[in-house]
Amino acid sequence: MVALPVAAPPRAGNPWLAAWPVTAVFVLSNAPTPLYVLWQHRLGFSAGTLTVIFAAYIAGLLAALLVAGRASDRLGRKPVVLPGVLLALVACVLFATATSVLALGIARLLAGIAVGVTVSAGMAAVVDVGGPTRIRAATLAASTAMVFGAGLGPLLAGALSETLPGPTLTIFVVAGVLLLSAAVVVLRLPLRRPLERGAGGWVRVPAVPRAQRRYVALGIAVFAPGLTATSFVLSPGPALLAGVLGTGNRLLAGATAFVMFGAATAVQFAARRLGVRVVLLTGAASALACAAGLLVAVQARWVPAIVVTAVLAGAAQGLGQLGGLTMIGTHVPEQRRAEANALLNFGGYVPAALLPVGAGYLSDFLGIATGATTFAVVLAAASMTAGALVRRHAR
Repeated sequence: MVALPVAAPPRAGNPWLAAWPVTAVFVLSNAPTPLYVLWQHRLGFSAGTLTVIFAAYIAGLLAALLVAGRASDRLGRKPVVLPGVLLALVACVLFATATSVLALGIARLLAGIAVGVTVSAGMAAVVDVGGPTRIRAATLAASTAMVFGAGLGPLLAGALSETLPGPTLTIFVVAGVLLLSAAVVVLRLPLRRPLERGAGGWVRVPAVPRAQRRYVALGIAVFAPGLTATSFVLSPGPALLAGVLGTGNRLLAGATAFVMFGAATAVQFAARRLGVRVVLLTGAASALACAAGLLVAVQARWVPAIVVTAVLAGAAQGLGQLGGLTMIGTHVPEQRRAEANALLNFGGYVPAALLPVGAGYLSDFLGIATGATTFAVVLAAASMTAGALVRRHAR
């Protein structure tokens, strides 16, 4: 009788250290945000073109989600996460040397691929390193690493571009150093390869077994409006900020993004002991309040309302992300965890790509106020729908 191979239990590690590659990749993901005003002035492109450049990032991310989660569950985390970090390094070089809209678009595309790998395989690696007894702590580490990096990137870019020579170069040198250190961390993570490689094709829309679909769907319902709100702040949002304040200060733009993602980080620590149903309901309420704040900011042209809107957008994304990842960590088995993460982000990033792009082009034709108002109405409807679904189906 032949004995079947038995997987050795993975050696437990520090999930906060394992989350460092997530932070490093997300520093790069939003670092270009305060620099777009410089590139727009230098290259002469419109607000609509800006949202297309932003959408190239999401296109790369979605393409990666079609492959990365499934590949990670079949091949292991390291063989997928490490190439993602290396692609982020290539994107750094392209951003630092960009002299055309095409170069910016390709850099954003590669950054999006790196992020797609990170939110599926990278976050699953953090939870795996934490082990079955530390799922909630590891989920918190993965989720907060993402939003902290997303906020730190634009803050550093704004500060460095205002105070040092080479405003579109220095931040990407810094980001490159962070990514090199992240590659070292990935190589040293205590992770094992899966014994079963699975069957079927490598490219497909992410999916989970029927028994776990409800949990992922509820996470998407709340995560999508929050992520869409933060995407708006990062793409057409600076034009709204400049229209109200009459300034293109890059440090101010970076600080606004940092405050938004700082709120996304802080709210997750505050909610870490709450039940997942409460977390999701609070996330839906935050997105609804964000829509209301955006309407006030546009109609009253009131600066504090813009800041409040950014904070509420960050809270909505953070809570939706934490709730969705907790659902996955608790209910989805390890061998499907990365693909479930990919599905959560696929469902979140599709509207996060389409709605801000639509608002950007609507703003080109009818003005930023009309574009932002339309976006706020759609966001409010999505948030109320999410809250109703959680109240009905989450336990």
